[in-house]
Amino acid sequence: MVIDMTKSATHTFELLTPDMIMDAVESCGHVTDGRLIALNSYENRVYQVGVDEKEPLIAKFYRPGRWDDRQIKEEHDYCFQLQEQELPVVCPLLNNSAASLNHHMGFRFSLYPRRGGYAPELDNLDNLLILGRLLGRFHSIGSTVDFKWRPKLDIETFGWQSYRLISEQFIPAELRPAYDTLGLDLLGKCQQILDDFGDINRIRVHGDCHSGNILWRDDNPHFVDFDDARMAPAVQDLWMLLSGDQYEQTAQLCELVEGYNEFYHFDIKELALIEVLRTLRIIHHSAWIARRWSDPAFPRAFSWFGSPRYWSEHILMLREQFAALDEPPPVLYL
Repeated sequence: MVIDMTKSATHTFELLTPDMIMDAVESCGHVTDGRLIALNSYENRVYQVGVDEKEPLIAKFYRPGRWDDRQIKEEHDYCFQLQEQELPVVCPLLNNSAASLNHHMGFRFSLYPRRGGYAPELDNLDNLLILGRLLGRFHSIGSTVDFKWRPKLDIETFGWQSYRLISEQFIPAELRPAYDTLGLDLLGKCQQILDDFGDINRIRVHGDCHSGNILWRDDNPHFVDFDDARMAPAVQDLWMLLSGDQYEQTAQLCELVEGYNEFYHFDIKELALIEVLRTLRIIHHSAWIARRWSDPAFPRAFSWFGSPRYWSEHILMLREQFAALDEPPPVLYL
């Protein structure tokens, strides 16, 4: 029986039982041994599944309605293209039909080899130099062809749509005037910066390139979870690796860009987009939680979401971003 996800009164992922997960893995020709560990993931559901007399596999079940099959395939094809150039990415496994996307009982899923590791030390400039080199190689390949089906990162989808959702459905009434006024001014300023910047060279990027999606082991990083891959400026994959004050971030950027330029040219002008991209991510993150609130995992994980204190702190963060947008971009000495 195939489950019609659109007609179920229960949230989709609550139908994903342990037996169903193991049956899905076994439908790809693997013999499971009953071991099942849920891994930390909210957008999708990810499990470590034990396999008889072999290394465990990672099973990723995609959230229905987020990406269609074509968009998932584009993500996989990009990973395979990177892997063919011997870049350290964790790619999905192919099934007996040489496909990386599988279907079972109405769910779509992919299987991955298990890779161990820990988050990189981003305050280590040598590590940043290595990451910069790898991202330069990634982007030299990512720039060769555009995604056809995956969307681009833009102010409409990440900014305005997210702002309208929060304003209309989630912000407490007593805070709505402050949020609405600030949101309009903030996104208006972002739009002005984008207009002044001119044409943006969007390429295929990882899209969510923070330390949690990089596994460091034996002095080598591996990049995982390309689920947010889309068309975006190259700097989108650099700015989330920064931390600390302005001086520290400038030093970190110098290392990243120095390594990056060994394999692909980084347009220094894109540094002017960092605070715009940071602003869009902050607004989009709150809207992401809001859109997923019917998923029982979200109220459990983000119990503070929706409280007046949360929204007051969110507004304060946006005010800080409003000021940051007026700051000049970093100056690199390479």
